[in-house]
Amino acid sequence: MKRIVLFLLILSVLFGMGGTLFAGGEKESKGDPDLAVGIVLPTKDEPRWLQDEARFREALDKAGYSVEILFSQGDPARERANVEALLSKGIKVLIICPHDGAAAAAAADEAKRSGASVISYDRLITGTANVDYYVTFDSITVGEQFGQYLVDNAKGKNNNLYLYAGAATDNNAFLFFEGAWNILQPRIADGTFVIRNSSEAVALSGKQDLTREEMGKIIGQVTTNWDFNVAKNLAEANLTSVGPDAKGDVFIAAPNDGTARAIADAFAADPDVTQYYISGQDAEKASIQYIIDGKQSMTVFKDVRTLVKDAISAAVAILEEKKPLAYGVYDNGATDVLAIQSEVITVTQDNLKEVLIDSGYYKASDFTGL
Repeated sequence: MKRIVLFLLILSVLFGMGGTLFAGGEKESKGDPDLAVGIVLPTKDEPRWLQDEARFREALDKAGYSVEILFSQGDPARERANVEALLSKGIKVLIICPHDGAAAAAAADEAKRSGASVISYDRLITGTANVDYYVTFDSITVGEQFGQYLVDNAKGKNNNLYLYAGAATDNNAFLFFEGAWNILQPRIADGTFVIRNSSEAVALSGKQDLTREEMGKIIGQVTTNWDFNVAKNLAEANLTSVGPDAKGDVFIAAPNDGTARAIADAFAADPDVTQYYISGQDAEKASIQYIIDGKQSMTVFKDVRTLVKDAISAAVAILEEKKPLAYGVYDNGATDVLAIQSEVITVTQDNLKEVLIDSGYYKASDFTGL
């Protein structure tokens, strides 16, 4: 009898706790109150974004906040669905690296309607005022480092120059190209370089400051769409369409490491190419090995640790109802977005050990021939 009374007493206490023990299903349907930050990254197919994912998880864990990270695989519709899924779980801060900056505006608008703050990460969301902060590397400086490396290694006149760009849907592709053009155009105009793979670039070669529409015309001819296969096929097509006089020693402005490796492989396979200098960015492990092996000339190191730290610091400040420190401004076509910018470093064979190994970013054991 005592046991029955005790059992009934326990049941009455448990049900009397209101739902703290039994309301789990109801609580989940209203969103996860412990999920503070939602992150949407563009693809799992590039090592760069897997690095970012790992750094985000580590940093947010240390900061004491829960996070869910989703990948959109280069699909704006999936990106929007990912954002909606995170908002349904009650996130307070959305960090999103858009595949298509213009298409992502609708997701930013929806986040704002849901009461979430929006941090545009690495790539700028355009065409909406509903972006709170832009955490980025100085993308124009990245492009300028591409161009400067090629200029520094060019001798004499009529050096063969091949231009490549990222996706026309990515605002960063325009910024990278703008930076490279800032440095290369004067050397194109004075005859140091001869453009071999873009009639639009040739037509505009006398103009230093290009409009976005003018850059778009060039990028339309030389876009890799951030895709390795597209880059390789385009490079092979470019080489097939020109004669031996457009080969020999060549200078290649490649927009990132993944496309640089694909383009480099195409140029290396052409018997009429005697030597090439090629740019890149992101300091991906595979490209660092390419640099060690002499198959890629340089990369622009964008320390993901710093970028993630800046994004997390901004998110935590927002969660704590403070204002993140932002010193830059980017016009996204609808508003001036406050920007938090991280520095970038040119990496070659000469300094890669100091910049990447000695700093602890990578381990020497990750590479051969170092």
